[in-house]
Amino acid sequence: MQGEENSEEQNRTAITSFIILGFGNVEDLNVLLFLLFLAIYLVTLLGNLLIVVLVMAEQHLHTPMYFFLANLSFLESCYTSTILPRMLASFVTGDKTISLSGCILQMHFFSVLAAAECYLLAAMSYDRYVAICKPLHYTTLMNEKVCVLLVALSWMVGLLLITILTYLLSQLKFCNQYTINHFFCDFTPIVQLSCSDTQPAEIAVFITSSIGILPTFLITVTSYAFIITAILKIPSSTGRQKAFSTCSSHLTVVSIFYGSLMAVYVFPTTGKFQDLNKVFSFLYTVLTPMANPFIYSLRNKEVRNSLRKNIVSVIGFCWNA
Repeated sequence: MQGEENSEEQNRTAITSFIILGFGNVEDLNVLLFLLFLAIYLVTLLGNLLIVVLVMAEQHLHTPMYFFLANLSFLESCYTSTILPRMLASFVTGDKTISLSGCILQMHFFSVLAAAECYLLAAMSYDRYVAICKPLHYTTLMNEKVCVLLVALSWMVGLLLITILTYLLSQLKFCNQYTINHFFCDFTPIVQLSCSDTQPAEIAVFITSSIGILPTFLITVTSYAFIITAILKIPSSTGRQKAFSTCSSHLTVVSIFYGSLMAVYVFPTTGKFQDLNKVFSFLYTVLTPMANPFIYSLRNKEVRNSLRKNIVSVIGFCWNA
């Protein structure tokens, strides 16, 4: 009897790696997918880091709105880097395996960044609320110390919440199932493979989501409710258009991020919804970080002008050299 228990315990701890199925059996398309995702990754990094450099280099962009934007761009560069490099490597080598510790670490860093982004987007929404609804108090309410504190809290709260969740996840045991039907290690696909009691981890993720997503979403929605109400009260159409242009880019980003994020965690993750879940996950983890620099630069006159000026300066320097 004791021998059977020992054998069962060995089976419960035998699995130390997983196979990430990704987008299915697409070996014939590995080269094409590698080039596609490499292009996406490079565009994402270059676009987001360009915004960071512009905000740091241009004195007139040293305002709360652009300070938050630079932090968001840096965050999303890290965000994409938790997923795409490993995916690119799998396309080259054909190796879809990932160690248990590597899988948990990927989920940890990805989740920390996602939670931090929720808080950062809420801070950006509050910034736009103060700028439009309380313009006379803007410099007082959104001074440098407040901005730095809001960004620091975004990172700290995200790290604290997810570290607790990661610890609980690391205590789970895995038996016979070792294939993750996803393109990265997310919480739900990992938990579904566990053969031990997952209730503590599931309760923790519910609490974490309640603390991390719900309050930030409510802050964002409430801020924009006040913003839109204030804009509609502006008598001239030119004034309304000018006021709305200062927050339209952020509103677009928020809509895409929260829309796809909620779709991922509201829809079931089994059956016919599984592929749909992958699509929405791909939207907010890969495409949104790539699109954000274009959304902000193409819809923001100050960013466009700064970018144009710096490009001209670089071309002039190269020409004279």
